[in-house]
Amino acid sequence: MDGYHLISLGEQPQWKERAAAWFHEKWGVPQQAYLDCMEAYLRGETAYGWYLCLAGDRIAGGLGVIENDFHQRTDLAPNLCAVYTEPEYRRQGIAGRLLARAVADLRAQGIAPVYLLTDLVGFYERYGWAFFCMAQCTDAPICSRIYIHR
Repeated sequence: MDGYHLISLGEQPQWKERAAAWFHEKWGVPQQAYLDCMEAYLRGETAYGWYLCLAGDRIAGGLGVIENDFHQRTDLAPNLCAVYTEPEYRRQGIAGRLLARAVADLRAQGIAPVYLLTDLVGFYERYGWAFFCMAQCTDAPICSRIYIHR
């Protein structure tokens, strides 16, 4: 991953506003919701972080860790969320490195397992994730897949 730099917002909080705008652009969740989660993390109110992969001064990819990612299985926490890599940076290992960093940071704090909600099949398995169950999403009439990383 030459030319890329993986950070957490805890290490470089100056990226908070740009990161919140970027995640909002990718997922359509209100920008303020991202800012609220990021600020709680930066104030030490939660151990759940936010991670970015930077290509120079551009965000190439990112993800966050939250309590629940809009599904009804509130007993399954924490959840990785908003995993995204810009199309021109895909197939270079960015998502895998972001996932590994978030899981390692959580594990170092004694937090495991970790979950994520997705409709993708075959992607997360490459990075040590396993299908766990189906879950009803709070904002959709259909169920999505929940994966676990132990």
